[in-house]
Amino acid sequence: MTLRSAHWYAGQDRNAYIHRAWMRRGTPDDAFDRPQIAIANTASDLTPCNAHLTEVARSVANGIYEAGGIPRELPVVSLGETNVRPTAMLWRNMAAMATEEMLRANPIDGVVLLGGCDKTIPSLLMAAASVDLPAVVVPGGPMLTGTFRGVPLGCGTDVWRLSEEVRAGTLSNQDFTRSESSMIRSRGHCNTMGTASTMALVAEALGTTVPGIAGTPAPDSRLLEAAHGTGRLAVQLISEDRRPSTLMTKANFHNAIVALAAIGGSTNAVVHLLAIAGRLGIALTLDDFDRIGSRVPVLVDLLPAGRFLMEDFYRAGGFLAVLREVRDLLDPSALTVTGKPLVDYLDEAPIWDAEVIRPRTAPLVAEGGIAVLRGSLAPSGALIKPAAASPELLRHRGRAVVFDSIEDFSARIDDPDLDVDADSVLVLRGCGPKGYPGMPEVANMPLPRKLLEQGVRDMVRICDGRMSGTAYGTVVLHVAPEAAAGGPLARVRTGDYIVLDVEARRIDVEADLSQRTPNIEGFAAPKRGWERLYVDHVLGADTGADLDFLLGSSGSEVSRESH
Repeated sequence: MTLRSAHWYAGQDRNAYIHRAWMRRGTPDDAFDRPQIAIANTASDLTPCNAHLTEVARSVANGIYEAGGIPRELPVVSLGETNVRPTAMLWRNMAAMATEEMLRANPIDGVVLLGGCDKTIPSLLMAAASVDLPAVVVPGGPMLTGTFRGVPLGCGTDVWRLSEEVRAGTLSNQDFTRSESSMIRSRGHCNTMGTASTMALVAEALGTTVPGIAGTPAPDSRLLEAAHGTGRLAVQLISEDRRPSTLMTKANFHNAIVALAAIGGSTNAVVHLLAIAGRLGIALTLDDFDRIGSRVPVLVDLLPAGRFLMEDFYRAGGFLAVLREVRDLLDPSALTVTGKPLVDYLDEAPIWDAEVIRPRTAPLVAEGGIAVLRGSLAPSGALIKPAAASPELLRHRGRAVVFDSIEDFSARIDDPDLDVDADSVLVLRGCGPKGYPGMPEVANMPLPRKLLEQGVRDMVRICDGRMSGTAYGTVVLHVAPEAAAGGPLARVRTGDYIVLDVEARRIDVEADLSQRTPNIEGFAAPKRGWERLYVDHVLGADTGADLDFLLGSSGSEVSRESH
């Protein structure tokens, strides 16, 4: 087999000389005849959940070298959910595009993808799908459980809970601040079933990790062991020419949707899976999520839908134990990076703690998968996560209280004169991919202070943005078309009655919107740079919010020389 990297290194001409000479720097002569494997590393001090990935990369590199390959660490765009403004989602597509281009441009035969925080694994998989070189994922893993006042804290989920208690006057600001260091106890990403944990597990369901790795806690030495083994596997992927296009088929996406439902995973996974499928040319739609996943039982009793955290999940048997319970719902033809079907790894995957991972006969929620809603308010679809919602609100009719932007919301939500009650429906618009821009995690709006003080802890909320995978509540989100793209949400007014019926998969507004002028206040109008490119080309949430010119694959060929 002729290695792709030989197009750079083989031969005696001036260009081959330049490519070898500048990479030599102590490398043995035969290094240029061996597989060159990039370690796409999203480590960054400004992405705290990924900061430890440089240590993981060393274990990967050792495995690559041991198996006869040459490791080449490649820093790539790193997106930390907790810090970047206006939202990390604005740059998911940029990170994917930059990674794709760097993999294509360099003398690389394959790649190991190191991600953790929410957007890093999706962007890496989008890039790998588009360049279609042999690729394998090593997820960075969740942090260990922290406790505050003797009670375990879930990252993100308890931020939302405790901050509402401060606003309700039942928790002091001093105690709220004191909980910070308790919540973030170790290296690793959020320890709830948020987007980071969800996407690591979904990556395994897609067949892109070595089965059994996803969910390993970041400080656990077994993560380094698995990283070393993945480095060895990367060399094998090249020799056997196993690529994303040969592994990620419709069957793999079917299994990812089943898995997403069974773990009670983040709604964000929907927009990421749609985007990854779009890079592969696989026809995946919102309807597939409802058809395949909405009736699947939730088996994982983890925050935000349940009680436990990712360290408990790993101890209880982990992801393969969950999949074993829903084995009959999986497509047995779906392969993994090892070359074996995913279902082959389920025979010896027992549940060790049936409180954390429920058996199929005693699920946490009988039918808890993500539900896709349509209706006059969301003709192209919207999502709700029933497992994280209040059962009594899954069928509800209420008067809309409309906010035109997140700034409008922040300015008015705690106004004691705001005309709102517990039956009202909070509507926030201008937060979709085009409108914000970037589709921020603001859909789980804080409740009005005066209602919190009355003991109200959930209301129906509707938004064209997203919410954190760590969040909870009766939230209808990803409303499409978004307001900024001319969707009905732009025409809704305070006082309109909105009807939610999750069982019927409906979200409707009781008003004739056809004669109304859409409200366009607060929508993004960038003049230059990435934001301008993004707003001009981003697609809707219902198709994955990718850029229109990034759909599909360009492959790995580079025909022109650099010198």
